[in-house]
Amino acid sequence: MFNEHRSVDAICSRIKSGITVALISDAGTPGISDPGFLLVRSCIEKGISVETLPGPTALIPALVNSGLPCDRFCFEGFLPPKKGRNKKLTALEEEPRTMVFYESPYRLVRTLDEMAEHFGTEREASVSRELSKIYEENIRGTLTFLSEHYKNKPPKGEIVIVVAGKKD
Repeated sequence: MFNEHRSVDAICSRIKSGITVALISDAGTPGISDPGFLLVRSCIEKGISVETLPGPTALIPALVNSGLPCDRFCFEGFLPPKKGRNKKLTALEEEPRTMVFYESPYRLVRTLDEMAEHFGTEREASVSRELSKIYEENIRGTLTFLSEHYKNKPPKGEIVIVVAGKKD
């Protein structure tokens, strides 16, 4: 299995030896909720200069497309797949800001159902997938509605879930 930490050390060693390295991704901006963060952090710790060029990220377009308040929001990235998942959702139950999550199409329905348990079945949300691509889709409604929609139409592609914060 791929070991990010071992790879990061090897890449840093190559950079230190004089090789120029670029981290490029076809899945959004590297370092946003992916192992690219480990490389950047390791380079900074080792005194290696890091230059970041802006690139696409699904976070902001999904937030804007949701129609939910976007003046204050929190980005939660991917929820833990198993251990710590329930604890994380419990901690977010009182979050007043709009919340943004990345999710796998294989866990989408489960995640929407768990969010409904923690945040309430009528909490407004949006699911955006394949942003800026030919099959882009933005579906809005309650967590229950979205879960039912994707139970009947299994999703494919990159997914962003945007959930309204708790109202006073």
